Amino acid sequence: MDKDMSYGSDYKFIPATSISSGIGIEVLPDIYSHTIQIVNICLVGNPENKDFVLVDAGMPESADEIIAVTEERFGKYNPPKAIVLTHGHFDHVGAIVELIKYWNVPVYAHEMELPYLTGKKSYPEPDPTVEGGMVSKMSPMFPNEPIQLGENVEALPSDGSIPHMPEFRWIHTPGHSEGHVSLFRENDRALIVGDAFVTVKQEYLYKVLTQEQEISGPPRYLTTDWKAAKESVKTLEALKPSVAVTGHGLPMAGELLAKNLRKLVDEFDQIAVPDYGKYLN
Repeated sequence: MDKDMSYGSDYKFIPATSISSGIGIEVLPDIYSHTIQIVNICLVGNPENKDFVLVDAGMPESADEIIAVTEERFGKYNPPKAIVLTHGHFDHVGAIVELIKYWNVPVYAHEMELPYLTGKKSYPEPDPTVEGGMVSKMSPMFPNEPIQLGENVEALPSDGSIPHMPEFRWIHTPGHSEGHVSLFRENDRALIVGDAFVTVKQEYLYKVLTQEQEISGPPRYLTTDWKAAKESVKTLEALKPSVAVTGHGLPMAGELLAKNLRKLVDEFDQIAVPDYGKYLN
């Protein structure tokens, strides 16, 4: 393992929370979503056979909580087979360095995310001017510098397969970030979305705090390509998922998911795209 890893110089704890923080939901027998402050991590694997993969790595300084959650579900001294990142924004890689050092496991992300994960390229700065509420205004405090994982991160296979997740395939869903991916399992139509769409209006502090369920596009303050984001939502809706675990907000399933996702596709420009902001196409 390459131990020469680091976060960007702007890495720091973000004082944000929600009523769901610290709460886990067994979405399916082998899909468990746990909220770290305002973002969800996902454990994929059945506790009966002990093998699992961690999807995303939470908020800054959350490693101890993530380790405790995994040990409670899968037992001590039982690391995940791998960590899969939907993308590299700070709230999805916040504990990745500590987790790699603790578990010594491989990390996978889309090849277009690798520059942001290997110290080569900073994400575009968050947009505090974008239409939205207090979280948008707070966004300049969010880290955007690249982290350095060195040789500990590698590209997902180009054929759409996911190591250690044989029933899932990854789908490129850019817009929120260049190399954003969502994970889909055909046999039960389970979807791990990342931030391609979310089930809470992530820009509004009250809605983040209360986790009021409401399907929406990707978080506005970090989304830089709205045309691509719209196409990604269309791609995911066409899969007709039975359940969706999003990066922010509560899981959504069944007819409620189908109806709301169809509405998001039909009314994307009204629901998701801000009226103003520096990253409008």
